[in-house]
Amino acid sequence: MLGMLIVIVLVAILIVGKMLAPVLASLVIAYLLEGPIKVLENRRIPRLVSVLVVFLGFVCFLFFLLLWLFPIMWQQLGQLFRELPSMISWSQQALLHLPERYPEFISEKQVINLIGGLRSELTVLGQRILSLSLASVRVVIWILVYTFLMPLLVFFFLKDKDRLVTWVKGFLPEERKLVMEVWHEVDQQIGNYVRGKVWEILIIWAASYLTFAIFGLQFAILVSLFVGLSVLIPYIGAISMALPVASIAYFQWGLSAEFAYVFGAYVILQILDGNVLVTLLFSEVVNVHPIAIIAAVLIFGGFFGFWGVFFAIPLATVVRAILKAWTRSRERMAAQNAGADPVEDPA
Repeated sequence: MLGMLIVIVLVAILIVGKMLAPVLASLVIAYLLEGPIKVLENRRIPRLVSVLVVFLGFVCFLFFLLLWLFPIMWQQLGQLFRELPSMISWSQQALLHLPERYPEFISEKQVINLIGGLRSELTVLGQRILSLSLASVRVVIWILVYTFLMPLLVFFFLKDKDRLVTWVKGFLPEERKLVMEVWHEVDQQIGNYVRGKVWEILIIWAASYLTFAIFGLQFAILVSLFVGLSVLIPYIGAISMALPVASIAYFQWGLSAEFAYVFGAYVILQILDGNVLVTLLFSEVVNVHPIAIIAAVLIFGGFFGFWGVFFAIPLATVVRAILKAWTRSRERMAAQNAGADPVEDPA
């Protein structure tokens, strides 16, 4: 029955996951907000009052993003696209000088082929951006849906949590000991992981923005946002964001002391994140081997896209908990069968 439930959930997500994306996203946000609500409930505050307080704080955070932060990010993104042609031209000139400096390593023909490949990739990227702009009406509709529908869904998920859980339990079989055993084992770990990951994104975003702003790096808010989001992909995200940070710093200052300071600060920030912040935020999450983490990112990201990458570690934890519970269940059954064998009377 546990195996059937897992297959049913996976098939349902693959078939209707895109259509129910606002519902699934709202469910994740409600799961995040359940932690602060439980903290208020532990202080003997009624659940409805706790839900209202936490939900209002969440709505205020959304308004902050929509009215103050997103316009600044959109402005910096537009400025980046305006300066992109000059950056590309400068890069081409620098590449054309490489055969003169290092003729034993690279030839002029290789540089021309590289520039041609980069131009084709930029053409494809421009076509994608143009297609997005042509479909702006559809994008606006989806933004409105997510902006107004998701907070409403989050509120009802929080307010009617007990009723919804009871309704879901009605579809489960009466003999669901193994299912509940797995759920209780992973529930706390998933909650800690998701809430800790959100805090990690916010802390890294704020710390990288302050660092880049102090050094005067261009597009500080935009770059720091992507640095914060890069923690969603363990190991790979930090490495992939090193190139954009280095490129923007290089185009702004060249090979100078400012470039070294900014890139060195980025490296130090990533070291502190991996060795200090992660340890503090995820102390209660079961440790998973790095090979298993990378494999989980690749597998679940391939199946579920962004959400698969976001939940790669908790999903790996779920798989581990299922295997452990299944093994314990088989051991209990074997012990029961062994105990049921008739024993000969010594007399």
